Amino acid sequence: MLTVDKLIEKLGLDVIELADGSREIKGGYAGDLLSWVMGRAQPDDAWVTIMSNMNVSAVAQLTDVACVIFAEGVAPDPEALSKAKMHGINLLGSRKGMFELCGDVKDAMLSEAHAEADYAETEERN
Repeated sequence: MLTVDKLIEKLGLDVIELADGSREIKGGYAGDLLSWVMGRAQPDDAWVTIMSNMNVSAVAQLTDVACVIFAEGVAPDPEALSKAKMHGINLLGSRKGMFELCGDVKDAMLSEAHAEADYAETEERN
Protein backbone atom coordinates (compact mmCIF):
# COMPACT_ATOMS: atom_id res chain seq x y z
CA MET A 1 0.00 0.00 0.00
CA LEU A 2 1.50 3.32 -1.05
CA THR A 3 0.84 5.97 1.56
CA VAL A 4 1.52 9.68 1.48
CA ASP A 5 4.41 9.12 3.93
CA LYS A 6 5.97 6.48 1.65
CA LEU A 7 5.58 8.73 -1.40
CA ILE A 8 7.31 11.58 0.45
CA GLU A 9 10.19 9.26 1.30
CA LYS A 10 10.49 7.65 -2.15
CA LEU A 11 10.41 10.93 -4.07
CA GLY A 12 12.04 13.24 -1.53
CA LEU A 13 9.02 15.55 -1.58
CA ASP A 14 8.85 18.69 0.50
CA VAL A 15 6.16 18.63 3.17
CA ILE A 16 4.08 21.79 3.17
CA GLU A 17 1.18 20.48 5.25
CA LEU A 18 0.85 16.88 6.45
CA ALA A 19 -2.54 16.15 7.93
CA ASP A 20 -2.51 12.36 7.43
CA GLY A 21 0.66 10.71 6.20
CA SER A 22 -0.93 7.26 6.48
CA ARG A 23 -3.49 8.13 3.81
CA GLU A 24 -3.40 5.55 1.01
CA ILE A 25 -2.73 6.66 -2.57
CA LYS A 26 -4.66 4.59 -5.09
CA GLY A 27 -4.21 6.63 -8.27
CA GLY A 28 -2.97 9.86 -9.70
CA TYR A 29 -4.16 12.90 -11.58
CA ALA A 30 -2.34 15.86 -13.13
CA GLY A 31 -4.10 19.05 -14.08
CA ASP A 32 -4.38 22.76 -13.55
CA LEU A 33 -7.84 23.61 -14.84
CA LEU A 34 -9.73 23.27 -11.57
CA SER A 35 -13.16 22.62 -13.08
CA TRP A 36 -11.59 19.81 -15.11
CA VAL A 37 -9.89 18.35 -12.02
CA MET A 38 -13.18 18.47 -10.08
CA GLY A 39 -14.81 16.25 -12.67
CA ARG A 40 -11.95 13.80 -13.17
CA ALA A 41 -9.76 13.39 -10.09
CA GLN A 42 -10.75 10.43 -7.95
CA PRO A 43 -10.75 9.96 -4.19
CA ASP A 44 -7.32 8.82 -2.95
CA ASP A 45 -5.47 10.20 -6.01
CA ALA A 46 -2.18 12.04 -5.74
CA TRP A 47 -2.95 15.28 -7.61
CA VAL A 48 -0.01 17.03 -9.31
CA THR A 49 -0.52 20.70 -10.18
CA ILE A 50 1.13 24.09 -10.53
CA MET A 51 -1.98 25.98 -9.40
CA SER A 52 -1.45 27.58 -6.01
CA ASN A 53 -4.52 29.59 -5.05
CA MET A 54 -7.03 28.75 -2.32
CA ASN A 55 -9.32 27.03 -4.82
CA VAL A 56 -6.81 24.17 -4.98
CA SER A 57 -7.64 23.31 -1.38
CA ALA A 58 -11.36 23.52 -2.13
CA VAL A 59 -11.03 21.16 -5.10
CA ALA A 60 -8.83 18.80 -3.08
CA GLN A 61 -11.50 18.69 -0.39
CA LEU A 62 -14.33 18.14 -2.89
CA THR A 63 -12.53 15.36 -4.75
CA ASP A 64 -11.08 13.81 -1.56
CA VAL A 65 -7.61 13.35 -3.08
CA ALA A 66 -4.96 11.81 -0.84
CA CYS A 67 -2.57 14.69 -1.45
CA VAL A 68 -1.79 17.67 -3.62
CA ILE A 69 1.74 17.85 -5.00
CA PHE A 70 2.85 21.25 -6.25
CA ALA A 71 5.33 20.83 -9.11
CA GLU A 72 8.05 23.15 -10.42
CA GLY A 73 8.79 24.72 -7.03
CA VAL A 74 5.33 26.26 -6.74
CA ALA A 75 4.16 27.05 -3.22
CA PRO A 76 0.54 27.47 -2.18
CA ASP A 77 -0.62 30.96 -1.35
CA PRO A 78 -1.40 31.65 2.34
CA GLU A 79 -5.15 31.19 1.88
CA ALA A 80 -4.65 27.79 0.25
CA LEU A 81 -2.38 26.68 3.09
CA SER A 82 -4.80 27.94 5.72
CA LYS A 83 -7.72 26.13 4.08
CA ALA A 84 -5.65 22.93 3.76
CA LYS A 85 -4.83 23.03 7.47
CA MET A 86 -8.46 23.64 8.32
CA HIS A 87 -9.70 20.70 6.24
CA GLY A 88 -6.89 18.19 6.78
CA ILE A 89 -5.46 18.23 3.25
CA ASN A 90 -1.95 16.92 2.59
CA LEU A 91 0.13 19.44 0.62
CA LEU A 92 3.51 18.45 -0.78
CA GLY A 93 6.00 20.11 -3.08
CA SER A 94 8.70 19.34 -5.61
CA ARG A 95 11.06 21.34 -7.80
CA LYS A 96 10.64 18.78 -10.59
CA GLY A 97 8.62 19.59 -13.69
CA MET A 98 5.12 18.19 -14.14
CA PHE A 99 6.12 15.48 -16.64
CA GLU A 100 9.01 14.11 -14.60
CA LEU A 101 7.09 14.30 -11.33
CA CYS A 102 4.08 12.46 -12.75
CA GLY A 103 6.40 9.73 -14.03
CA ASP A 104 7.99 9.44 -10.60
CA VAL A 105 4.58 9.15 -8.90
CA LYS A 106 3.58 6.41 -11.33
CA ASP A 107 6.89 4.59 -10.80
CA ALA A 108 6.43 4.75 -7.02
CA MET A 109 2.93 3.30 -7.32
CA LEU A 110 4.11 0.48 -9.60
CA SER A 111 7.10 -0.26 -7.36
CA GLU A 112 4.84 -0.53 -4.33
CA ALA A 113 2.36 -2.76 -6.20
CA HIS A 114 5.19 -5.08 -7.32
CA ALA A 115 6.57 -5.27 -3.79
CA GLU A 116 3.13 -6.22 -2.46
CA ALA A 117 2.69 -8.87 -5.16
CA ASP A 118 6.14 -10.33 -4.42
CA TYR A 119 5.33 -10.43 -0.71
CA ALA A 120 1.99 -12.18 -1.35
CA GLU A 121 3.69 -14.71 -3.62
CA THR A 122 6.34 -15.43 -0.96
CA GLU A 123 3.66 -15.86 1.69
CA GLU A 124 1.77 -18.33 -0.53
CA ARG A 125 4.87 -20.48 -0.95
CA ASN A 126 5.51 -20.58 2.79
